Amino acid sequence: MRGWRVVLLILALVANGVHASETIEVPKQVRLASERWEDYTNADGTGIAWDILRKVFEPAGVKVEVLSVPYSRAIGLVKRGEADAWVGSYHEESTDNLYPRWNFDTDHIYALSLTSKPVPTPENLGQFKLSWVRGYDYQDYLPNVGEYREVQRREGILPMLERGRVDFYIDAQTEVDYVLGQAAAGERRRFRSTHIAELPLYLAFGKTDEARALKELFDQRMDKLVASGELREIFSHWSQPYPFDEKARLE
Repeated sequence: MRGWRVVLLILALVANGVHASETIEVPKQVRLASERWEDYTNADGTGIAWDILRKVFEPAGVKVEVLSVPYSRAIGLVKRGEADAWVGSYHEESTDNLYPRWNFDTDHIYALSLTSKPVPTPENLGQFKLSWVRGYDYQDYLPNVGEYREVQRREGILPMLERGRVDFYIDAQTEVDYVLGQAAAGERRRFRSTHIAELPLYLAFGKTDEARALKELFDQRMDKLVASGELREIFSHWSQPYPFDEKARLE
């Protein structure tokens, strides 16, 4: 009989442990780490992404804490549990993270080149030498990618294109505009930017109980906000296209 009592005690403890993990309270703040992208994730907490994410979390009683760090450091902070999620991941970009059902925005991907180059399309990209910032891994998200090289920073892109070291530089629209802004007066007309893809943007949550609870809250809130259209005003304020007119989540 004593053996059965021990077994029952163990089963009760296991059941209680499972119950405890299922009822973890949502934290009162969410620590979001991001690279600084101008007017998107500014270091002072302004920008469209921060406005969207505050709209998601703060009405639910969760304060958004902004951590402005380089892209690779943002990923590392989440991996070490020093942040709950990093901002701007592509879907399933990292196996170290958990991904919600909903994206919070869409990245408008452009190819920058000299106007003398052919117009790029998703179908012909593999014919050209491509470049992008290290860590963005566009080879995993764009079709037919062949030769490419990664760079450490966005300075020096225009001379690289002018000297023919690469044919196209790939980046999000705002970052391509930043690179074009480095051209001398009157030189910008030598370059052309061409839209080539739309990639959903996600929060990449850590594998902690708190981050899991925040991920679930994020999806619950996005279900409501997209259904009500409440996010549309934020995109309009920043003069950005609204990404949820068509169903945006992955099934």
